Amino acid sequence: MPEQLKKSRTDVPDEFNRVAGRYDLLTALNPGYRKHLRWSARRLGLEPGSRVLDLCCGTGLSTDALALEVPNAEIVGLDASAGMLAIARKKKFATEVQFVLGDAMEPAEAGISGPFDGILMAYGIRNVTDPDLCLERLYRLLRPGGTICFHEYSVADSAWSRGVWNAVTLGVVIPSGRIFSGSARIYRYLRRSVNEFDGVQAFERRLDRAGFVEIRTEPMDGWQRGVVHSFLARRPE
Repeated sequence: MPEQLKKSRTDVPDEFNRVAGRYDLLTALNPGYRKHLRWSARRLGLEPGSRVLDLCCGTGLSTDALALEVPNAEIVGLDASAGMLAIARKKKFATEVQFVLGDAMEPAEAGISGPFDGILMAYGIRNVTDPDLCLERLYRLLRPGGTICFHEYSVADSAWSRGVWNAVTLGVVIPSGRIFSGSARIYRYLRRSVNEFDGVQAFERRLDRAGFVEIRTEPMDGWQRGVVHSFLARRPE
């Protein structure tokens, strides 16, 4: 991994703090952003009243998706950006939510304990310093039979998807970030980190090595088909 990207990952919470106040506005400009989060939440297949961990919950957009798709869920949202969580805590959700400040690599240090019936990690696994160790820890947080979904960009397997991703980020996302939030740094990092992340098959193999079963990848629609995916897996009974 390039040293510049490693350093950028350690700066991610601070950068999100800087753009937190405009983050929801920027995502609203992305067609399908909220709809696709709901698709991933629905694809977890959780029963009403399930206990769910919303990892890297940000301003609570993924939390809202879970609250709408899993009635009466008990949701714990974890994020490393205090600024993003401050926005999330001001929102009202369809079910009870507890927000916790902490690192996705070290959920136990933030007081997060299982078991959870389901885990949703939206746009997060790409940002952790050690994906394999993170998967190992998330596996232990799931109850046997529990389901995990990684709602994530992955373009390495397709030249077309890489082309779409780079065209959209260079032509729309980075300029919009500069205009609306006053800084494009986190969005330049976003472009680089997605280009460096696993392809679909490589990430599925990573999940397999971590012990997950029933691994499958579901698509999105619109311009994000082949760019954003629901990576789904289950902890064995």
